[in-house]
Amino acid sequence: MLNIGSYQFQSRLFLGTGKYPDFDTQKKAVDVSDTEVLTFSVRRMNIFDPEQPNFLEKLDLEKYKFLPNTAGAKNADEAVRTARLADASGLCDMIKVEVIGCDKTLLPDPVETLKATEILLEEGFTVLPYTSDDVVLARKLEELGAHAIMPGASPIGSGQGIINPLNLQFIIEQSNVPVIVDAGIGSPKDASHAMELGADGVLLNTAVSGANDPVKMAEAMKLAIESGRLGYEAGRIAKKSYAVASSPKEGISSGS
Repeated sequence: MLNIGSYQFQSRLFLGTGKYPDFDTQKKAVDVSDTEVLTFSVRRMNIFDPEQPNFLEKLDLEKYKFLPNTAGAKNADEAVRTARLADASGLCDMIKVEVIGCDKTLLPDPVETLKATEILLEEGFTVLPYTSDDVVLARKLEELGAHAIMPGASPIGSGQGIINPLNLQFIIEQSNVPVIVDAGIGSPKDASHAMELGADGVLLNTAVSGANDPVKMAEAMKLAIESGRLGYEAGRIAKKSYAVASSPKEGISSGS
């Protein structure tokens, strides 16, 4: 089981809800993924107006926990206000803190992320901050009391996969809270790689919603994450410089 704060999950796939071609495709992708956590941008969704169409209409709300995010926030104050709005909707007290510091790269602002995380923790939120693959920043967020760390594999929506596996490995090794790899995943190979490194889960959106067949890709990501986790738990063999025979030598005749 994946434990985050007071929550427990069997699935290690967190799925975003944006950019699908239509709500029916989105629902099918969500269903086949077996995810238990859905994330969405509070700013892009009118969660208080029942007259406005939204993805919640198609889903069995009892099946999922929601992870609203503060996408669009440029500083800690904006992120905190957005989190409070999400909390007022009554959907969930979990919040993904996302404070963007660069409009071109969409990389997070480390200083404002720390500020927002500290404030929201004091207010009793279950806080999952989105951060870069900065090893020291990840440690400082955990020291503040963050319930999980969400380092990006590469820039949001880029599909570049894991561009710095060494830093991700360092973050995973030092963390005593779950590490959810977030942003930049492009294929099932990337998701499996993250899990083989020892990540506790993967959050993705564009890799599924932007695929030619989002439903098939959602299933592929589910299987990749399961496979990567099993591979991590099983323990891969060590890499060697030279070939090693896979068949035993005992009992083989010398031929003389």
